[in-house]
Amino acid sequence: MKQVVAWNSRTLLQYVGFRPVVRFAGTKIRSMSNSEPSHQPAHPATPTAASGLWEILRIAAPSVATMTSYTAMQFVDGLMVSRITPADPVYIAAQFNGGLMAWVPQSLMAGLLGVVNTFVAQNLGAGKAREGPSYAWNGVWICVLWWLAVLVPVALAAPLAFRAMSDDPALVSHSTSYAQILLFFALPGLITRSITQYFYGMHMPMVVLAAALAGNATNVFGNWVFIYGNLGAPELGVAGAAWGTVLGTLVEAIIPLCVFLGPSLNARFATRAAWRFRADRVREIARLGWAPALMFGSEMITWAYFVMVLVGHFGKDQIAASAIVLRYMHLSFMPAVGIGFALTAVVGRYLGAGQPELARQRAMLGIKIAMIYMGACAACILIFREPMVRLFMDPSLSPERAAQVIDVGVKIMIVAALFQIFDAVGVTLVGVLRGAGDTIWPGVMTLVLSWTVIVGGGHAAVALVPQIEALGPWIAAAAYIVLFGLLMAYRFFFGPWRSIRLVHTPETAAASLATCASSGSSLEGLHDPASGIDLDGRASQTRD
Repeated sequence: MKQVVAWNSRTLLQYVGFRPVVRFAGTKIRSMSNSEPSHQPAHPATPTAASGLWEILRIAAPSVATMTSYTAMQFVDGLMVSRITPADPVYIAAQFNGGLMAWVPQSLMAGLLGVVNTFVAQNLGAGKAREGPSYAWNGVWICVLWWLAVLVPVALAAPLAFRAMSDDPALVSHSTSYAQILLFFALPGLITRSITQYFYGMHMPMVVLAAALAGNATNVFGNWVFIYGNLGAPELGVAGAAWGTVLGTLVEAIIPLCVFLGPSLNARFATRAAWRFRADRVREIARLGWAPALMFGSEMITWAYFVMVLVGHFGKDQIAASAIVLRYMHLSFMPAVGIGFALTAVVGRYLGAGQPELARQRAMLGIKIAMIYMGACAACILIFREPMVRLFMDPSLSPERAAQVIDVGVKIMIVAALFQIFDAVGVTLVGVLRGAGDTIWPGVMTLVLSWTVIVGGGHAAVALVPQIEALGPWIAAAAYIVLFGLLMAYRFFFGPWRSIRLVHTPETAAASLATCASSGSSLEGLHDPASGIDLDGRASQTRD
């Protein structure tokens, strides 16, 4: 960000956030409301390859931009924190450690709430779009309970946790303040995750994009004010970056909520009437979402352990170098995560409409897009690795200290470049499988691989080859990403995801039979969980 304009919060909401978003969303929703709600499956016209690519790009581009915007928020936080004076890499390490501590318990909700997208998209494809808002609302109630029961206690325990992991007083102090601010004020961000998954499932990602851009602008402005003490505010340093993030997250929450509860969307889909807590919806979200929650949570815990303990074993300069590399990794893989969210919506819609072959074709297109993008990122990381790491070195830092951090960072960048393609495959295929409701396989594989390869392999590297320092744990992490990508590819090509149905219509039941028949699979024991029907002809109890 070359220049920051010092707007007050009301002006920022008015000119960056609310007016453009509400006008855009209102136009979009009014165009959807010209016809009466349909209860028939939404069968898109048979598309060409070119139209299929356009469909993926139309939905994925805002999702990618949204994910990139969030990543840019974290990237800018790290860059602005690195300019705190007197210069010291401890600020980068503390901001990264504090962010991890705050994100790990929230990542469980990120995994759980991703299935809101799945349910909304499959109901949209099945012509039952009015069922979608209740999933979003019950995701909100889950978030409120999670914040009270988990995030607040974690915030209170953060000082003890950081003191147990490090004996550096400055690192502990800055990490604690950053993490506690984000955790105590995390509720708006959690609520946003449920509402934005609704918009992804409804194929309305532009609402999410506009909110993310407004939140990102607010974050940069808040950082400028509170990190450096501008406009008469106190100079808070690392804690100021946390307050900037809190303000940005609040704006990012208000905008989609206003659209979600606005008159146009409410008239079409009764979004306000669906506010009540429903135990059946919570059970559906939990039944399908526990595995993604386990996947996200386990992976974040192991990555936090990786940075704070395994890499931290070699000192804060090694943590700072690893944090810099992870910033660039985020810029690489978060757009692929956006493609994965788009594929969740697209695959869910086509499966809900009883068109599994089109779902497969769209998935293949999305995978290719992600591989091309992350392959280009790998090339950039290899070619420009030294100046990319040097960007985070404050000019006032001593040349010897800067050279040490850069040397470690450049070596890690080479390792990171080698696994980019495998990361693209793994990240996007998780989105494809989630759209089908096939969530247990990715969750279990993440749990097993993250603890055995990242943690187990990382400890082995620390013990057996300590002379290569942080590079040893990073090689173990690279092995994890490669193995995970290969296993997700196996599941995609040989797994049963095309036969899973979460929303039952006569067309989808017939499609399940046709898919199994064409693949030569036995129908014995195959069950449609949405309808309660055993597809081999044995009737089971149908749920409401």
